[in-house]
Amino acid sequence: MAKEESKTFGQTLPDWKQFIYNPRSGEVLGRTAKSWALILLFYLVFYGFLAGLFTFTMWVMLQTLDDNFPKYRDRVPSPGLMISPKSDSGLDIVFRTSVSSPYDKYSKALDSFLQPYNDSIQGAKNVLCTPGLYREDDESKKKACQFNRTMLGQCSGTEDTSYGYSNGTPCVIVKMNRIIGLKPEGNPSINCTSKKDNGVQLLYFPDYGKIDLMYFPYYGKKVQATYVQPLVAVKIIISSATKEEIQFECKIHGSRNLKIDDDRDKFLGRVTWMEGKGE
Repeated sequence: MAKEESKTFGQTLPDWKQFIYNPRSGEVLGRTAKSWALILLFYLVFYGFLAGLFTFTMWVMLQTLDDNFPKYRDRVPSPGLMISPKSDSGLDIVFRTSVSSPYDKYSKALDSFLQPYNDSIQGAKNVLCTPGLYREDDESKKKACQFNRTMLGQCSGTEDTSYGYSNGTPCVIVKMNRIIGLKPEGNPSINCTSKKDNGVQLLYFPDYGKIDLMYFPYYGKKVQATYVQPLVAVKIIISSATKEEIQFECKIHGSRNLKIDDDRDKFLGRVTWMEGKGE
C-alpha cells in the first residue's frame, strides 16, 4: 500500500483559509457567530461568578477583622527585649575610655534612639498619666502616656553626652517589644546580671528597673500613633582592675504572665550582650 504524499503549503493554504473563514456557512475558526456568542456568554457568566464569590469571601473575612487589634496573637505570648546601642557585630560592645572615636558611635546611636523621648516632644504629643494604673477607659485609649528622657537620670545624655562611655561607666537602654493588648500581671521590672562574679555594679533608671503599668495596654499604632515604649537604662560600673569581657543577661521580672523561659524561644523575655573595655 503506497504512502500518501505530503501536501505542499500551497496545496494546504485553501483549507486554512476556509477554516479561518468559510463564506458558505459563515463560520469563523470552525464556529458560527451564534456558537461564538454562546461560548463567550458562558465564560463571562462563569468567571463573573468566580469573581463575585471571591469578592464576597474577602468581604466576609474583613468583617471579622478589627482595624486596631490583630485577629490572632497566640504566636507572641510574651514580649522580647531589645537593647541600645548595638555594634556592627551585634550585641558585642567594645570601647576604649582613652580614645573618643571608638565610643562616639555608641553615644550617637543613643542620641538618635532617645530623640522621640525628649521632654519637649513628649509634653507636646503625650499626656501625664496616673502611675500604677492601666489605661483602659475609652478616652485614655486615644492618648499615650509620657515617658520623658530625663527619667533615665545619669543615662539620659542630658548632662553626660557620652553616656558614661568616656569614663568607663557605660549605659545601655533596654526596652520591651510592643504587643497589642498586653497587660502585665504584677509590677514588671528589668533585672540584669553578670554571668561572672567580677564585682560589676549596676544602676537602674528609673529606680529598680521598674516599668510602670500606666504604659499598658498598648492599643496599636492606629489608635496611639504617638506611643513610645517605656525604657530602662542600666549604668554599668566596671572595676578598673577588670580587663576581660563581661557578659550580661537582662530579664523581665515581677509579672507572672511575662515569660522568660520557653523551650521554643530561648531569648523570650530576655536579652544577652557582651561588654568589653579596652586600654
